[in-house]
Amino acid sequence: MTETKDIKVKEKQELKSPAEQTKPGLVFTPDVDIFESDSGITLLADMPGVASDSIAIDLKEGVLTISGEVKPWEESDEKDVIVEFEIGKYYRQFTLSEIIDQEKIEAKLENGVLRLTLPKAEKAKPRKITVNAG
Repeated sequence: MTETKDIKVKEKQELKSPAEQTKPGLVFTPDVDIFESDSGITLLADMPGVASDSIAIDLKEGVLTISGEVKPWEESDEKDVIVEFEIGKYYRQFTLSEIIDQEKIEAKLENGVLRLTLPKAEKAKPRKITVNAG
């Protein structure tokens, strides 16, 4: 006997920020997955509808900021009939520790998922120490 589970779609989460927005429109928090290995940290941010030229990744004083904007899909001569995909901006910040080699961070956008590779500094990587006899 197989058990079936309902698939539930997670709605976009609007950013809850004490800061006042200077531009009109919705701001969403992108969902992220974060993985760690001996060599670094990988961060995946879900940003559907954002083009690579609409993403900004900034690093200042140890704070990594990811932002992006979803542009409207309709052309100027088209009218909305049904709109379920909300248009707006994505924004999220992360505080980086000193174990990240900030000069070597890489970013790639593929199929609406932003992949950030945050390599660890050499001093933070685990290493084996050989014991010499004698």
